[in-house]
Amino acid sequence: MTPRAWALLTLGGLVVALLVAVALLVPWSRPPAPRADQLAALRDLPAEQVSRGRAFHGALRPAAWSALAVGLVVAVLLGLTPLGGRLVELVGRPFGGHWIAQAVLGGLAVMFLADLLTLPFAAWRRTVLVRYGLSTQSWGGWAVDLLKSYAVSAVIGALVLLGFYTVVRLAPRWWWAFGAAGAAALVVVLSFVLPVLVEPVFNRFTPMEPGPLRSELTAMAARDGVPVRDVLVADASRRTSAVNAYVSGLGPTRRVVVYDTLLREAEPAEVTSVVAHELGHAKDRDVWTGTVLGALGAAAAVVALYLIGSWTPLLRLAGVDSIAQPRAFPLLIALVTVAGLLATPAQALVSRRIEARADAHALALTGDPATFEAMQRRLAGVNLADPDPPRWERLWSATHPSTVERMAAARAYARESGR
Repeated sequence: MTPRAWALLTLGGLVVALLVAVALLVPWSRPPAPRADQLAALRDLPAEQVSRGRAFHGALRPAAWSALAVGLVVAVLLGLTPLGGRLVELVGRPFGGHWIAQAVLGGLAVMFLADLLTLPFAAWRRTVLVRYGLSTQSWGGWAVDLLKSYAVSAVIGALVLLGFYTVVRLAPRWWWAFGAAGAAALVVVLSFVLPVLVEPVFNRFTPMEPGPLRSELTAMAARDGVPVRDVLVADASRRTSAVNAYVSGLGPTRRVVVYDTLLREAEPAEVTSVVAHELGHAKDRDVWTGTVLGALGAAAAVVALYLIGSWTPLLRLAGVDSIAQPRAFPLLIALVTVAGLLATPAQALVSRRIEARADAHALALTGDPATFEAMQRRLAGVNLADPDPPRWERLWSATHPSTVERMAAARAYARESGR
């Protein structure tokens, strides 16, 4: 068989594997709480809190949607016209047009151009956060964080670009196979590495101080049978007043992280409820689930790009001879951008289902639906959440159940358990 035929067969296998993984690893059997219960929960929230949360998100939407539109236009303009290829050539010209200069420096230039053009919308978003009291950073601190994110992206991007185009040169007919394997491996490696090497670039993490709360959390983790390396506190207050917690890492790098703002704003029982949710992610191996789905999706994307990139009219639009040329990198970015937009609702749906399962785990582990509901009220109030966002927005990009869905789930658990 030809390499193209093998690629078609491989893509089919990867898509089937991805669908099977989604069917088996994502909890589909637990439907959201009845809408009537959600509306009842909404009526119980203070009207001022609901109004302020909706106003906040209404103020954020113009910047978010403008940035999305500009990013898409830039990606398409660079990828589906010769402009992107010319930019890559221009950046590589001082280095004699060497393929490494075009691949790495030209590729990074294409990646950061869209970021720079959408930077005003990021600044617009920050002004909204400041106006509503969620941002505690100065403009200088915000700029430093932005430069850090660019530096991290540049390092990872340079390594990926150099590796990818080296493989292309060494295996011009079968690069898609090695590239798919490399993309899957990169997803797995980043799941291990990001918590240890990247997260500390943006926050300082310290072990939670000994005391009743830490003892309760570690005892709860032991009771739950979840091996957790540590419970860490992030100095999030230097950046935001929002409260949050999360679990990250795999195996020896797994840890539960709580914001220092959460410890300051919430009651100890509420912190316990939040951490119980995070233990649910660890218990059900949700980081592994995300890693497996991400690895399969990344591998399938590489193969699909190879197949789509061999379409002559598309190459003609980009002004390139082959999708494997460094000059064709803007075309790759355009295709990835469009595919990412199309995949957003599916990714959000998977995330909401996984988060709902972690909520159910927290309720079962603590046996305290009243505290769980109180914590959801506090999260919504402090973080200025829209407790019942528009249906179109929820379906498009919501990664968590809404506040009223979570409150209604707690009430359903209380009815069923007699608590």
